[in-house]
Amino acid sequence: MIAQLTGLVAQKHGMDVVIDCHGVGYAVSVPLSTADIVPAIGQTVTLLTIMIVREDAMLLFGFGTAAERDAFKLLTSIQGIGGRIALGILSSSSLGDLRNALVQGNLVALQRLPGIGKKTAERLVVELRDKFIGVTPDGSGAAISSLSQIADDAVSALQALGYARVAAEKAVKAALASHPEAASSSEKLIRLSLQLAH
Repeated sequence: MIAQLTGLVAQKHGMDVVIDCHGVGYAVSVPLSTADIVPAIGQTVTLLTIMIVREDAMLLFGFGTAAERDAFKLLTSIQGIGGRIALGILSSSSLGDLRNALVQGNLVALQRLPGIGKKTAERLVVELRDKFIGVTPDGSGAAISSLSQIADDAVSALQALGYARVAAEKAVKAALASHPEAASSSEKLIRLSLQLAH
């Protein structure tokens, strides 16, 4: 599996880039946010990548940040969302806006995204709401897993104060849903979670 490419930009056409790695050209599809940071032809670039193998093709998708790549993985885990639709979603919405729509269950906002109907929007909320909690509201690109640690720390703090894990998790999720900015601060998240814990 190809997880990262570093090479010279050989071609750029919209959301499609060809990276020359020691004489081998890799065709990579990227979201618009990544296309904007790909340098001029002939310059060196590093992209984090995901390869999707289908019966009729092997497709390579590239990202400028780990957060974008993680979001792409989550989106393509949903039935009915392939690589191209996931790229369209990431190109039409910042990670912060996408995260907020999912965490808040905003079906109207999700249905504005390309390729997303009502049923798919509902499936996105049900299956990805909790998994997207770690995405930074401003889409600044911190990895999902690293920010999830803040939520885990808050859950642990509530447990240390005597709350059951299920109650602690529920309170932390409610705090993040109502105050997405709390995802960047353990102290703030713990304080908000305590107010919501039952």
